[in-house]
Amino acid sequence: MTREERLGRALGSDLVVSSRLVRRLELLVDLVQKWNPTINVVGRSTTDQIWERHILDSVQLFSCAAASQSLWLDIGSGGGFPGLVIAILADEFLPDLKVALVESDKRKAVFLSEAARQIGIVVAVHACRTETLAPQAADVVSARALAALDDLCGYALRHLKASGICAFLKGSGAEVEIEAARKAWHFEVDRVSSITDSKASVLFLRDLRRG
Repeated sequence: MTREERLGRALGSDLVVSSRLVRRLELLVDLVQKWNPTINVVGRSTTDQIWERHILDSVQLFSCAAASQSLWLDIGSGGGFPGLVIAILADEFLPDLKVALVESDKRKAVFLSEAARQIGIVVAVHACRTETLAPQAADVVSARALAALDDLCGYALRHLKASGICAFLKGSGAEVEIEAARKAWHFEVDRVSSITDSKASVLFLRDLRRG
């Protein structure tokens, strides 16, 4: 299967995957590999699997993006997964959707800004903790490998519109995390099996509020 075909499968829609989109994502991979020895952008055991473990894993979140949305906020962005990937996809398919990244590690925040510049996309990079950032009124709040779902709900609610969606990538313990989070939070959840790991899940939360 070609990269274009794998991207199309991850997007799960009728969106046409262009050669420019593939080149931009490949440039992101190159930048991660270049910077990784210095600031550990991603786990070093995954640097040979960035396309599968990080790019495609991030792409599957884009299914909740919509033309009516104005802001996607990615918290704990780290090396840009999913945030930079979402920004690349938004520039390609939803150019009116702004993407903002939150990363408290100053070195990684510098990487995010420089990677966006070299790729040719516009993103806002907030070099601070999610809890200290002014409320953003985002349509979507996303996160990957940041915290337990209970904590993510608290981080997200501060920045989420009432009609907003949370898009979280979770591992094999997703069901346990959902049950634990329901003790403090009310939400509707769509749990979708990850296309990159049969044991992992993509969680889309709506109607989030304190329980």
